[in-house]
Amino acid sequence: MVPNYQRIVVFRLGRVCPPKGPGVVLVLPLIDQWQKVDLRTRAFNIPPCQVTTRDGGVLLVGADIQFRIWNPVMSVVSVQDLNASTRMTAQNVLTHSMSKKTIREIQTERVKLGEYLGMDINEMTRPWGLEVDRVELTLGSLIKSPDEDQMAPLIVPPSVPGLEGLTGSIQQLAMHFLSHGASSQPQHRDSITFTDELSSDPEGIITTPSSLEDLLSSVQMILSEDLVHKVGACFQFEVSSADGQQLKYYLDLSQGDCS
Repeated sequence: MVPNYQRIVVFRLGRVCPPKGPGVVLVLPLIDQWQKVDLRTRAFNIPPCQVTTRDGGVLLVGADIQFRIWNPVMSVVSVQDLNASTRMTAQNVLTHSMSKKTIREIQTERVKLGEYLGMDINEMTRPWGLEVDRVELTLGSLIKSPDEDQMAPLIVPPSVPGLEGLTGSIQQLAMHFLSHGASSQPQHRDSITFTDELSSDPEGIITTPSSLEDLLSSVQMILSEDLVHKVGACFQFEVSSADGQQLKYYLDLSQGDCS
């Protein structure tokens, strides 16, 4: 009797048969060899291990991983010890992926990095009949601070206040066109508000007098596929006209080259 959450893989005279179950399954004694496979979602954790990041810092990073078997036959015939192979593969992918990121990226984009890590693990475990459903990164203590000469420019000049609540890549984009707008005299009475949708800090809002056309032109001049890949976010522009009308514009820098 096979329960609903299990399947039985039968080897008959050395040949694998299609998975059997659930319900009553007949196996031939002395001829069939069989193995049970649990299809329920299971989980394991990767203990925090030291990772040397791209900017020279050392951080303890672990992960909680949920997985399930979607092909019972492949899970039996592909690897001898499925659990040990999955753990080793997940740990290797974790250390390799985190070494390409900076300390700031790991701390601020933990959810997104967990999704990317799950896709990387699935590429290696899918031929085994196993699929990772969820990966949640767990951050430990910072063992070594990143090298100052390799860190990205995250310090905001005092002349541009209000950027403290934005992430690093969005800070640099905001500083690029806000610095040009601050050097010229405002020609219009409208005010443009720059908002980071990824930040919940109310201080992450910039208001500077300028025109919408000049602002979008400044942004368009520096758009590239590499920048879009690095930012990976959407921008919201709120325009308040002199008559009190509120207009919203969105700039999607989450995919493509924004052409």
